Amino acid sequence: MPTFPDRPRLAVKLLDERMRDYMPHYATAGSAGMDLRALLDAPLTLEPGDCELVRTGLAIHIADPGLAGMVLPRSGLGHKHGIVLGNLVGLIDSDYQGELMVSVWNRGDTSFTLEPFERLAQYVLVPVVQADLEVVDDFDASARGMGGFGSSGRH
Repeated sequence: MPTFPDRPRLAVKLLDERMRDYMPHYATAGSAGMDLRALLDAPLTLEPGDCELVRTGLAIHIADPGLAGMVLPRSGLGHKHGIVLGNLVGLIDSDYQGELMVSVWNRGDTSFTLEPFERLAQYVLVPVVQADLEVVDDFDASARGMGGFGSSGRH
């Protein structure tokens, strides 16, 4: 696996030796995410409405509090088969060291069979900015003010 000096380095622990041949990687130079694969001993059939937690066999320690991992659905599985994440987006904190798990939900109307080692989700590294809260009596006025859902127009 090639390394690039300007990229962050993440520590990866193989929790199941079978995943050595299925390590996450960027498919193209422009890919934002690395595919995570399903660590299954046998095919898993998800009926409509089913939600299952699927192992990846990997633990990734980010270590840098300025970064976080996001587990996102694969667009093809979601659009073609209704397979999305049960929690919609998984957020992986920089200090988490446990196994990456993927909550898989069949929101479609037909059953879907997930095969062992099939690409299941994407892992995307994102910057994080932590903030301190300051209690105030009021806010400086803005053009939007307290306008809520739909207040800025239909489109």
